[in-house]
Amino acid sequence: MPMCPPGKELPALGARSFPEEADTGKLLNEAGSCWWVRDPPGSAWMGMGRPTQSRSPGQPENSGLFLRAFLLLLLCRHVSSQCKILRCNSEYVAATLHLRGPDRGAAFCTALRSYSLCTRRTARTCRGDLAFHSAVHGIEDLMIQNNCSKEGPTAPPRPRPPAPNPHGFESLDICDYERSFLYKHGRPPGFQHCAAFGDPHIRTFHDDFHTCRVEGSWPLLDNDYLFVQATSSPVAKGSNATVTSKLTIIFKNMKECIDQKVYQAELDNVPAAFQDGSVNGGARPGGSSLVIWERSPGRHVEIRADYIGTTIAVRQAGRQLSFSIRAAEEVARAFTEEQDLQLCVGGCPHSQRMSRSPHGRGRVPAETAQALCREMLPVEDVYFQSCVFDVVTSGDTNFTMAARGALEDARLFLPNAEKLHIFQAGRGCPLASPSPLLILFLLPCGFWAVLLHF
Repeated sequence: MPMCPPGKELPALGARSFPEEADTGKLLNEAGSCWWVRDPPGSAWMGMGRPTQSRSPGQPENSGLFLRAFLLLLLCRHVSSQCKILRCNSEYVAATLHLRGPDRGAAFCTALRSYSLCTRRTARTCRGDLAFHSAVHGIEDLMIQNNCSKEGPTAPPRPRPPAPNPHGFESLDICDYERSFLYKHGRPPGFQHCAAFGDPHIRTFHDDFHTCRVEGSWPLLDNDYLFVQATSSPVAKGSNATVTSKLTIIFKNMKECIDQKVYQAELDNVPAAFQDGSVNGGARPGGSSLVIWERSPGRHVEIRADYIGTTIAVRQAGRQLSFSIRAAEEVARAFTEEQDLQLCVGGCPHSQRMSRSPHGRGRVPAETAQALCREMLPVEDVYFQSCVFDVVTSGDTNFTMAARGALEDARLFLPNAEKLHIFQAGRGCPLASPSPLLILFLLPCGFWAVLLHF
């Protein structure tokens, strides 16, 4: 490789230069077999050797060694944050390092055309940059040496791994649970649904359905990420039935994403903010992964906790509060043996369960309650039964809205729409929507029962 002498003037007449870039502090000139650079303007020109136009036919793989070595050197140089030439360089080096032998021609030309395309795309922001102009000239030389056409296929850009942000974690994954799970497991996460409304009636994560007489404060959820407590009081004086009058939800501290946040709702006070007045997870980088939205002023809020793949709805209908949640399975199961009392997991304790069949004289006749509930809930499932029970017991027709709101949340939150409706006979075990197979199975049973009777 020839040596290039320094000088104050351009080395030769007719040499290619870039005078419009003099204000950038970097100049590049080509003359003879040298690349010339002056940095800053006014200093002496410095020359550096460039490869000759000829090559030995018997050694095709050596034609790009100079450029690759030079590019690796340039990777260590400071480049303007706007100029993306280092990305072009690294993609070219990665695309050609494995190319060896006489059969590399087409792939090598494809890599060169991709390299050239990359430099053209970043040309505007790289004016005056030594690394950029050196790469452009090197590409031209290698295209000639390898008989590469400027027209032809180019390779798609190599995917780049997500760069860590200044806080030392990958923003793509840490505070977006669903994307993180998909990235790690190659499939979307599973979800579970729980609800508490009306008397209260509890739909557990396992699709069990209970009506409870619990009074005082009971935990709906208590796991590594969430604590949810419902406080119940009698629906009416002298009644065994109770309704939820207060909800406390604690989003536990997750240092990469949110500060600990507490949400509290009471009758006639369903705020669209956390207890500290904020509406998101705080000033941490992932603070926006916890947000609260007001769906209906003073009546319905939705809290989205994307960092744990969870959505919560809080509503007020009549003189009761309701709670619904769609939680990632991994989150719903993140608790220890000591955290065994969770109504969303195990349902109501057996001693606290009630039948939804009204006994004695209610405040509203059962036929009237059925007619009112049927207007809101045409399917006579457990939501319908709960609606009738609540209206008969309390005399408050607004409880029809509580059952309908819970059904609407279930329709949105349930991962399996076929499990939307649950059918129970009194306090019996839940039955899913009857399938043709189940009917065919039960018909012979009924037939044999008739024969045995006679």
